[in-house]
Amino acid sequence: MHRTLMIAEYLRPYAQWRIARPDRTDDCRNARAAIGLIDAAAYVTQLDDCDRVIVRMAVAGCFAKGRFDPGPEGEALVRDWHYEEAVDGPADLLEGLAACAERACADRADRLAALSLP
Repeated sequence: MHRTLMIAEYLRPYAQWRIARPDRTDDCRNARAAIGLIDAAAYVTQLDDCDRVIVRMAVAGCFAKGRFDPGPEGEALVRDWHYEEAVDGPADLLEGLAACAERACADRADRLAALSLP
């Protein structure tokens, strides 16, 4: 499966989760978040697997288990995407996911380096 499709498949259930959470007191935040995630899922399918942001995520290990996994920080970013404000676009979400994955990768490398110290 293409990496871009793995990312889209990761985003869609979060959009569905937001759609299933209607709340009269949320000022349409769940709907806005769902639309933002649906838009991001559609956007990423138009990219090539060799796109810089996709390669960054691949190098950071997001596709290591045959599915997209941006790590806990990336998941939190997706869960909160456009909930409070809709100021960034789909490209910004992908850049944010890549940055989250790179931080997690660096943290793993730091922990491994610390374990190998005498």
